[in-house]
Amino acid sequence: MSCVNSSRTLGVLLASSASLVLVLSGCSSDADTTSAGTSTTASSGSGSSSTAAAESCPTAAPESGAAAEWTLDGDTGSIAVTGSTDDAAPLVTVQAPFGVAETQVKTLQAGDGPVVAADATVSVCYMGVNGRDGSTFDSSYERGAPVEFPLDGVVAGFQKAIAGQTVGSTIGVAVTSADGYPNGQPRAGIEAGDSLIFAIKVLGVS
Repeated sequence: MSCVNSSRTLGVLLASSASLVLVLSGCSSDADTTSAGTSTTASSGSGSSSTAAAESCPTAAPESGAAAEWTLDGDTGSIAVTGSTDDAAPLVTVQAPFGVAETQVKTLQAGDGPVVAADATVSVCYMGVNGRDGSTFDSSYERGAPVEFPLDGVVAGFQKAIAGQTVGSTIGVAVTSADGYPNGQPRAGIEAGDSLIFAIKVLGVS
């Protein structure tokens, strides 16, 4: 598992109220944020792999002019999502404030690996964006390394996005506050009522 920051990391996805943030000693990294209506991408590094044995996430910006694979009008605002490739991180553009009343999942690119069970442990690259202001609250693409975790230990919206998908797939999901953090998650800058957007690539499953 990659080094993660104790305040803005994949750990904020953990559903347990006793431990909302996964803390790994000796590691630190802050996710960058962007203002509403701007494009959100990872910012540095290189290298990627879409196999189950992948040890890195692509960090290069998407190709200029890349077409969105998913556009969605929310109850408020809208989003456009382009999934990651072997060489580039995903792109999430938010017309804020964006919010949805029902969690919506979109398979951007279907993989040809095994189907992911709801209780599987997965290795993923992912980006999380807050619909309220378009800011990135966490991104393994920025860190350049995937993260492994059990699906039954994360918030409902993240599990809904991945369970039933196939390894190698890239996925977009717009998550309601109820399926994310209905009471907010201050460590990640998430407020009560915030809808979240994730761009995910499933690298492996066990």
